Amino acid sequence: MKMDSRKMKNELEQRLAKENRTFSFDREKDQLRIENKDTGKGITISLPGIIAKWQEQKEKAIDEVVYYVEEGLEAMVEDAHLSGHEKNIFPVIRSTSFPGESQEGIPFLTDEHTAETRIYYALDLGKTYRLIDAQLMGKEGWDPERIKETALFNVRSLSTDMKSDTVAGNTFYFLNKNDGYDASRILNDSFIKEMSRKAEGTMAVAVPHQDVLIIADIKNETGYDVLAQMTMSFFASGRVPITSLSFLYENGEFEPIFILGKNKKK
Repeated sequence: MKMDSRKMKNELEQRLAKENRTFSFDREKDQLRIENKDTGKGITISLPGIIAKWQEQKEKAIDEVVYYVEEGLEAMVEDAHLSGHEKNIFPVIRSTSFPGESQEGIPFLTDEHTAETRIYYALDLGKTYRLIDAQLMGKEGWDPERIKETALFNVRSLSTDMKSDTVAGNTFYFLNKNDGYDASRILNDSFIKEMSRKAEGTMAVAVPHQDVLIIADIKNETGYDVLAQMTMSFFASGRVPITSLSFLYENGEFEPIFILGKNKKK
């Protein structure tokens, strides 16, 4: 069976149909929007990416999208509160191409991170989370610095247990707890510095998608090639892709690196 935008649109509409929902399809952008009639809030999904995943994962790709749309729409209905839920505020890493505001045009709270990544802040709601925007902050009178400090404090409390693998003399560490904040551990300064001290070669870091953090101790040129292939593979399979590039970690800074074949190029 060949999957195209029309078939994928029909499949998603059928799976997500409810009395209080409306669907609109933007043919030019190849995007499907699902909205809650009662709140006017909704989620817009890009079909080409889902179709690409369907080619490899079939029904699993559709199941994932349906799950995240259902959870996302449910979170929009919930009356979210920051006060009393301080322990549920976390930073999340996203690509710099990720929208800077909600579908309703309300700016998200963000911070610059690298040329490839940006920091957003989220209120964890259990099965899903809501990105913190100006409206949510204003409703409760929280200032941005309080949210940022709270989020960074909380991310330092998350487990940093890692699995490791050695390939051609290079050591690769993987953090994959599937709690939605694996990539966020890149913001745990003390953890990153500790890994840097432990590295015998050059330390590189990758956050291909939100559910994995890769730290590499690179000791030869092959290590760069392995890291590039690994990062691209994770990036292509992630539910929330971030970047297929890796970063060198030097003097407390993350510098994106472009790896071409056997050569590395900053």
